[in-house]
Amino acid sequence: MSNDPEDVCDYPEDADGDRGSNILARLDRVPVWALPRRYLAIIGIGYFFVFYDIADIGYALPAIARDFGLSGSEAVFVAVAVGLVGYVAGSVGIGSLADRFGRYRMLILTMSLTAIGAFGDAAATGLLSLVVFRFVTGMGVGADLNLVSTYVSELAPARVRGRITVLTFLVGIIGQAVTPFIALALVPHVSFGWRLMFVIGGAIAVLGLCVRTALPESPRWQVVHGHLDDAERTIDRMERACEARDIKLPAPESQSAPPDTDGPIRFGPVYERRLTVLSAMWFLWYIGNYGFLGDAAQLITDKGDAIGGSILFLAIGAVGYPVGAALMLVLVDRVERRLLILGSSIVWLAGMLLIGSFAGDIAISAGAFLAAMSLGCYLQVAYTFTAESFPTRIRATGFALSDGIGHGGGAIGALALPLVVSSFSFFAGFALIGVTGLLAGVIALLGPKSTRRRLESVSG
Repeated sequence: MSNDPEDVCDYPEDADGDRGSNILARLDRVPVWALPRRYLAIIGIGYFFVFYDIADIGYALPAIARDFGLSGSEAVFVAVAVGLVGYVAGSVGIGSLADRFGRYRMLILTMSLTAIGAFGDAAATGLLSLVVFRFVTGMGVGADLNLVSTYVSELAPARVRGRITVLTFLVGIIGQAVTPFIALALVPHVSFGWRLMFVIGGAIAVLGLCVRTALPESPRWQVVHGHLDDAERTIDRMERACEARDIKLPAPESQSAPPDTDGPIRFGPVYERRLTVLSAMWFLWYIGNYGFLGDAAQLITDKGDAIGGSILFLAIGAVGYPVGAALMLVLVDRVERRLLILGSSIVWLAGMLLIGSFAGDIAISAGAFLAAMSLGCYLQVAYTFTAESFPTRIRATGFALSDGIGHGGGAIGALALPLVVSSFSFFAGFALIGVTGLLAGVIALLGPKSTRRRLESVSG
C-alpha cells in the first residue's frame, strides 16, 4: 500500500478495495438527489439556526451593552470575538473528529452544543456567563457549518452538487434574513427582548437536533473506513428511489477508491497549497463579514440613529440574503465556482461603499441589500468549493482548518472596524472591509476547478 497521502489509489488490490470502488462508482452514477427530500429540509433547519445565531448577536449587542454596562470594545470582544474563538475550536476540533468517527455523530453533537449555548446566552447574568455560553455556541456553529457542507457535498451527485448545497443553504439563509425583523420587534420594545432572541434560537436548535436523528451516515466516509455493508445499504436505497422515479442509471464507471485513513492525518504538498489558498480567502472574507454583521448596527447607532433605526436599515437590506441564494440556484452548476465567488465579492464592495457613504436612508438600505445579497451568493458556493477541494479522508479537517484559520480574520474585523471608524472615518471603515472582501474573491481564482466534477476528480 502506498504511504503517499496524495495517492488517491491507496487501497490494496483485494476484494474490499474492488467493492469500495464499485460502491463509489454506483454512488456517482446517481444523477439526482435520491434520498428523501425531507433530508434537505432537516439539514436546512440546522443551517437556519447557524445563520440566525451569526446575525442575532449583532442586533442584541447594543441592548446587552446597556444591560451589562459594557463599553463598545468590551461588548464586541465578549459577544463577538469570544464566539469566534469558540467557532474555530469547534470547527477544527469536531471537524477532525468527523474524519475519524463519522459525519453523522458529529452533526448530532454540534446541534446539541448550539442548543446549550443559545439557552445559556439567554440566561446570562453578566460578563462571565455570557463569555462561557458564547464560546459554547461558537463551537457548535463553527463545527456545524463545516460538517453540513462536507456532508451534503459527499451525498449530492456531481452535476447538481452545487444546486443541492445551495438549496439547503437557502433554508438556512432565511434565518439571517428574518433575524433583523425579530430583533426589530423585540430589542427596542421589550426590556429583555435580546434574551427572547436567544430563546428562539435555542428552540430552533432543539428542533434541528430531534429531526437530525433520521439522517444516514455519508457513504463516502463509510467506504473510506471500511463500513462497506452500511454504505451499500444507502446506495441500494438511492438506486431503488431512482427506479421508482423511472430514472435509468448508466453502468458504473470504473474508478479508484479513496485512500485508507488509518494512521495520522497528512496533507501533502497539493493539499497544503489548497489549504493556504482557502485559508487566505476565508481570512480576508471574514474580516468584512464579521465586521459588518457584528458592528454595523452599533456603528450606525453611534453615528446618530436609534437602535430601532439602525436595525430597520439592516432589516430592509436583509431581503438580499434569499435573493442572493436564489440567484446561485440558477448559476452554481453552470458557472465555475471560482468566478461566482469573485463576482459576489464585487457586489460586496459596492454594498460597503454605499453604507460607508452614509448618504441617507435609501443609500444605507441599498448598501445593506447588496451586502446581504453578496453574502447569500458567496457563502454556500465558497463552503461547497472548500469542501470539494479536499479528499474524503481529510475533507472535514481541511474545511475546518481553512475556515478556522479564516475566522482569525473575523475576530480582527469585528475589533478593527470600530477602531478604523473612530480613528479615520465611517466611510474609511466600511471601504476597508469592502476591499478585503474583494481580495478574497481574487484569491479564490487560485483554487481548483470543481463545477460538475466528481469529488474524487476535484480532490484527487
